[in-house]
Formats: sequence, structure tokens, C-alpha cells
Amino acid sequence: MAEGRRSLVAREGWLVIALAGLLALAVWRYFGGLWSLPLWGIMALLLWLFRDPRREIPSVPLGVVSPADGRIESVERVRDPYLDRDALRIRIAMSHTGVFATRSPVEGKIMDMVRASEGALPHGVWIRTDENDDVVVAMYRGPLHSVPRCYVRYGDRVGQGQRCGYVTLGSRVDVYVPANSKVRVREGDRVRAGSDIIAVLVHKSSH
Repeated sequence: MAEGRRSLVAREGWLVIALAGLLALAVWRYFGGLWSLPLWGIMALLLWLFRDPRREIPSVPLGVVSPADGRIESVERVRDPYLDRDALRIRIAMSHTGVFATRSPVEGKIMDMVRASEGALPHGVWIRTDENDDVVVAMYRGPLHSVPRCYVRYGDRVGQGQRCGYVTLGSRVDVYVPANSKVRVREGDRVRAGSDIIAVLVHKSSH
């Protein structure tokens, strides 16, 4: 399923890109094209850094898509610190030069939010699917210690693969799924947000 029409550049970069473009235009007008070349180069770099490409959302029943672009750092059975349950934690290391937008791994309802400023836990989002499966996405602070941005709120309904957050310059994202889920990735695998299945939720009626 393809996404609807929207900008291919993350809104977090619009202001700084516009300022770089205006500065490049001013230098080009008053000092000439040669002097403005470095500024045009900076603008091009910013456009690349804040890119936010459209993604093809797979139609996989009970599938869990990757919430971030990056590399699978680990897959472990742990105690979920948010919901106090046994769970599988899939940890994704984001690239500092990759796409920084984060996406909802499943379709469902936002049940709770845990802000990064609350204790030692990273910014967590608890999503409950229509089948009553609980999935938690935890976003860590970026390399500049910037707090992850989250664009969903308690009670909101989100679609699978929907853009829901942003981690400036990338960091790490954890996904907690029920302990009986089938993991589809291994340590070292590269994944793309919204496009790659990292796990499948299991029900007694599913095969």
C-alpha cells in the first residue's frame, strides 16, 4: 500500500533549508555566483540530510514494520520496562546520516506516552492493535542530546507505517512486541521504516 502525497523533505528541516536558500540567493545577487556556490552546496546537503522519502507499506496481516531506518543491533527476550511483561525487544541502531523520521510499526490506538524527561526511560509510545496486541516503541535521545519529537497523542489512532516522530541525527529505537511473536530479522540486518517486516504477531487462530 503506497502512502498518500506529501513532502519528500521532513518538516523539521524546512526552516533551516529556507534560510540557507535565502542566504545563498543574497550572496549570489550581491557578490556573484562563485561566492554563493558553497552556500548552495550547504543547502543541497541539508535537503539530503532532511529527506523523508515515501514508503510502500506491506500488506501483511499481523505484521510489525520497522519504525526506523537502520541496522538491527539485537533481538532479545526481556522484561518490558513500560508494561511490566515478558516481551521480545528488537533494537534498531539508526544511522546518523540516514532518514530520521520514525513510523508506527502497527495500526492501532495510542494507549499511553512516556516522555524522555521522565526518569531514565527513553521516550516510549504504547500502541494497542485492533486484535488487542500491545506494541511499544521507545526512541532514545539523539547524539546532540535532543529529545525525540512525537506527533501522536494519547487516544489517537495511527495507521501502520504512519509517520509519527522524528529523532534528529538518528539514535536508537527499541520495539517491544509480545513474547510469542515471530521475529523476521536478525542481528546485523538493515531495515527501512514502514517497509520492512521485523516481526509477526501470533494468535491462536493464525497459522
